[in-house]
Amino acid sequence: MSTTVNDVTQSKSSRHIEKVTDIVVRLAGDSGDGMQLAGTQLTNTSALVGNDIATFPDFPAEIRAPRGTRAGVSGFQLHFASSEIFTPGDGLDALVAMNPAALVTNVGDLKPQGILILNSDSFEPKEFKLAKIDQDPRTTGALDGYRVIEVPMTTLTRTAVAETGVSQKLADQCKNFFAMGLLYWLFGRDMSATLRFIESKFAHKPEIAEANRKALWAGWNYGETTEEFASTYEVAPAKLEPGTYRNIMGNQALAWGLMTAAHLSGKELFLGSYPITPASDVLHELSRYKHFGVRTFQAEDEIAAICSVIGAAFGGSMAVTTSSGPGIVLKQEGIGLAVMLELPLLVINIQRGGPSTGLPTKTEQADLLMVLFGRNGECPIPVIAARSPGDCFDTAIEAWRIATQFMTPVFVLSDGYVANGAEPWRIPDVKTLAPIAVTHPAGAENGTPYRPYQRDEKLARPWALPGTPGLMHRIGGLEKEDVTGNVNYEPGNHQHMVRTRAQKVENVASAIEPITVDGPESGLLVLSWGGTYGACRTAVVESRRAGKQVAHAHLRWLNPFPANLGEVLHRYQQVLIPELNLGQLRMLVNARFGIQAVGANKVQGKPFKVSELIQSILGLAE
Repeated sequence: MSTTVNDVTQSKSSRHIEKVTDIVVRLAGDSGDGMQLAGTQLTNTSALVGNDIATFPDFPAEIRAPRGTRAGVSGFQLHFASSEIFTPGDGLDALVAMNPAALVTNVGDLKPQGILILNSDSFEPKEFKLAKIDQDPRTTGALDGYRVIEVPMTTLTRTAVAETGVSQKLADQCKNFFAMGLLYWLFGRDMSATLRFIESKFAHKPEIAEANRKALWAGWNYGETTEEFASTYEVAPAKLEPGTYRNIMGNQALAWGLMTAAHLSGKELFLGSYPITPASDVLHELSRYKHFGVRTFQAEDEIAAICSVIGAAFGGSMAVTTSSGPGIVLKQEGIGLAVMLELPLLVINIQRGGPSTGLPTKTEQADLLMVLFGRNGECPIPVIAARSPGDCFDTAIEAWRIATQFMTPVFVLSDGYVANGAEPWRIPDVKTLAPIAVTHPAGAENGTPYRPYQRDEKLARPWALPGTPGLMHRIGGLEKEDVTGNVNYEPGNHQHMVRTRAQKVENVASAIEPITVDGPESGLLVLSWGGTYGACRTAVVESRRAGKQVAHAHLRWLNPFPANLGEVLHRYQQVLIPELNLGQLRMLVNARFGIQAVGANKVQGKPFKVSELIQSILGLAE
């Protein structure tokens, strides 16, 4: 069997093929080594094969960290499988380390007898010093438990691209394609899609395109001709729900969900944001779709961003702002104004490690209490959290539906793991997506004064468009009089309005789905939220296979809680709440429902491993 690509034939390897159910591979090197690009291409290729996939890109926290140092290591982990999976995997089956720093910071995750591919050209005294290594790890016995394969990638890449005439610097930048070609050979991946990517990416730089092609083929041919590998590996396509799929990242899915929500509600989408990691990609993605009526505004700061969004919402647009923890802090006064005005808008928080600048490129779930209580006064807001990259699409639509139905800002929580991760996403049939009904008063009836805080059965006030005859009304941050909207400082009115706004948010519980449970109706319940979903689900399934009585429920809405949450929690003798924080949801649940839930907590800038959660479950379950 062979595939012809650009007049070059990629033959199937003649080596022994070992069929496996899944593979976890990580590429690691300097931030300039192209590990993210290589990982993304391997991901896309695996998706085209039909495997289920889950990824975990891991970026350096420092911009342009010193080359060769541990702080500068960039990694990309891919889990591809012949069955449905929910995490990027725990232990690695294969690790590609482009330098000593990448080796020492990642080798601890490699399984015993796992494949360890080293760029041997980088293992020299200068690199050891940069990585703070006293001895060459290849000579100390530290790597004896792995299948170590040393490949002079830099030298082989330079040789492969020499005839293209590119500089040595550009030649060295092609070694990620060499590594890619070697992995494609090792795991039976078709290179067609990557060759097309090279043609498109470097269409105006033919010499660089040719160099990358030659490096890719050099890597594949090295695998085919060396005697270092006893076999290659084959992972069959997964049996997923029928439909058309594409590989999608969380921030991309979020952007597409926002555009879809705008279309379903007949609104133009306005995004006002200030760039911040890891939320910036939503702004980048939406800026490409002006032809869909999307308007993006890169503000001078976070305060200007939220104020622009309040103006857009007042003007009748679907208004959205995106940020991460430090930026949300700066937006909070403006968000309080949006609550007082009772305008529909979305505030998206892609969480990262904190406090302060914290861990800019690492994941965390520690902003929950801030989005719930981080504003002055009694200032409640509905909060919804996405559970996976593909789920970001549906989360955006549901958040906007609630915002318009109840005339309130809504917080959307994601995190660095969800935002930068990828998975196969089943493209929905647009005909099945329910419209989002939005109405605006046409004008004052029978000449009566407009009543901007006249409420419907949900306690939502009308969304009046500025310029509509007869609908002039006051806005601002001072307390409003019920119904009329006039400024009112009376104690009784303030208490009434505070309770009304709070009740309106509580009423959201009637418009969201009840929480569902997977598993037995007694014993131990694992309660997850946000990006912990995949690890929790997998850990629960594996624990049940081991004979433990354990169930799983996942919270999508964090304010208000689903109406049946209390009843569900009280059915179980024990409740375990895993969080990438020190127990924020656990504190809320215990206080609200009078239970003694146990926490599994991690704040390392990394998502949970399944094995970590299984250990927590086994410590509690019967």
